[in-house]
Amino acid sequence: MPRRGGGIPINGLEEIFGAVSGVAAENAQTERVQQIPLAELHPFEGHPFRVVDDEEMRKTVESVKEYGVLTPAIARPDPDGGFEIISGHRRMRACELAGLKTMPVIVRYMDDDAAIIYMVDSNLQREHILPSERAFAYRMKLEAIKHQGQRTDLKKDLTSGQVVQKSKTSVERVAEEAGENYKQVQRFIRLTELIPEIRDMVDEKKIAFNPAVELSYLKPEEQREFLEAMDYAQAAPSLSQAQRLKKMSQEGKCRLDRMCEVMSEEKKDDLTTVTISHDVLRKYFPRSYTPQQMQDVIVKLLDQWMKKRNRDQSR
Repeated sequence: MPRRGGGIPINGLEEIFGAVSGVAAENAQTERVQQIPLAELHPFEGHPFRVVDDEEMRKTVESVKEYGVLTPAIARPDPDGGFEIISGHRRMRACELAGLKTMPVIVRYMDDDAAIIYMVDSNLQREHILPSERAFAYRMKLEAIKHQGQRTDLKKDLTSGQVVQKSKTSVERVAEEAGENYKQVQRFIRLTELIPEIRDMVDEKKIAFNPAVELSYLKPEEQREFLEAMDYAQAAPSLSQAQRLKKMSQEGKCRLDRMCEVMSEEKKDDLTTVTISHDVLRKYFPRSYTPQQMQDVIVKLLDQWMKKRNRDQSR
């Protein structure tokens, strides 16, 4: 992924310090917390994590008002002016909502790839991450690792001095550092091939994760037609349906009419499962009854009904 500015070479620190306001050249070799104006801070380019004014943000704003920002943000000088935030986008937004003009920041000199890796790792620690956010984060980190030119699949034999094969690949490194299975990381990255409308449905749980991975193999124009088929059938795709659509696409047979046929089919689960809404059940059971107690009563009544039916038929 191309990045603005092309990174910051270490031997160019003096020029950078001269160009960035408020930073003195004598601090080039040390990191310290600085109060930097919010107006001089801007988001990381391509930052995949959303900053939302939700209940969690409201609590963060209250904390900032009472205690200030306890953990400084991490930013790097931008050759075009100001500072690019690497870690601390939510803290910056909280400061804006709290009416602050500055926030504590540690300025760190990092090239594009190192900055991407740090940004992704620091944000993956969050409790709530949408599938699309995780997908683009994994992809950005994987591309950064590859771009660094560090062959994580090779190592040097210290006895012979020869380079030998190592088991860990770039995607396995991403997975290991995220605490994921590498195949799951690959599946998440596939979500970046979805058109935005389908990615949003995955985030909103309108389309399940595994079917969405299969849909990612459809061409963009086929994905748009799939949305029409989904609307026509008024149903979300099962894994089996999504796999069939993927195969149709690979065979060059993924047309709107055929997608409508697939999406209109009754799913196996629909044929074997009977659902009774909670509101209907509560008409007949005390509120103290658990779901298991309600099930036991229903099964007992059905047994009685079946016995009576059999007696009536035998007369």
